Amino acid sequence: MKSLLDGLIPELLDPQARDLALQVQWWPLQSLGLETPFPVAVVGQGPPLLMLHGFDSSFLEFRRLAPLLADRFQLFIPDLFGFGFSPRPPQAAYGPEAVLQHLEALVAHLDADGAIGVIGASMGGAVAVELAQRQPERIHQLLLLAPAGLTGRPMPVPPLLDRLGAWFLGRPGVRRGLCRQAFADPDGQVGPPEEQIASLHLQCPGWAEALAAFARSGGFAGCGEPLPPQPLHVIWGADDRILRAPLKQAAESLLQHPAETFEACGHLPHIDQPQRVADRCLELLVS
Repeated sequence: MKSLLDGLIPELLDPQARDLALQVQWWPLQSLGLETPFPVAVVGQGPPLLMLHGFDSSFLEFRRLAPLLADRFQLFIPDLFGFGFSPRPPQAAYGPEAVLQHLEALVAHLDADGAIGVIGASMGGAVAVELAQRQPERIHQLLLLAPAGLTGRPMPVPPLLDRLGAWFLGRPGVRRGLCRQAFADPDGQVGPPEEQIASLHLQCPGWAEALAAFARSGGFAGCGEPLPPQPLHVIWGADDRILRAPLKQAAESLLQHPAETFEACGHLPHIDQPQRVADRCLELLVS
């Protein structure tokens, strides 16, 4: 997988994505009993900040936000287990528990004395909340960007339908449509670089099989019931066409403090408005 990502870096059309990909390190995280290294982009200097991407995405999701935070934080941006450019051994289990075990191994790999801030985007928001529940002594603050999976219940996808769903999500037209749906202004914001990044990791061996297995698990749901005790701030995009109003309202009913809404912003505040998200990070996550 390392050689695959190395081979793809020169093809990246987005220079910020190329710069971030060049910062990837391959860490031996053996909590799942797998003898293979996993990708973690490591950027900057300062207190540790863990950044977690969304469903069927990769560390490249943070390409615009990372440069704005690198002079104040040391950023650790992994691919979640089974996603992005992560290795996908055929014998592995894919689901929320494996994702969290992988991240707990990553946290253990960090400086043992440092409190860690976490940014979680979309499904990464639910992952961040679950990780904070499991690591209260390490995770000290959370910033959730359009978090998905805080409410509801797991809905496992039956066999055969799981593979059909993965096949469908792999169709080029579907990928383009989903990419455009994530932005507030797709006509002005989405071009070949964005479409490329949304689909590049599909070239990884085992992508469809791992995605189908994750779907069979039911995924992340109900993760905010209850929320962890650490300080937590939520940002929505006013023009989010993926998380509709009922989902936002259900999630906000769990929050101790009202969520913040960015105007002219879709499902990806860290891509639509990276400077504004960076400013909020500096206000909220610097202890």
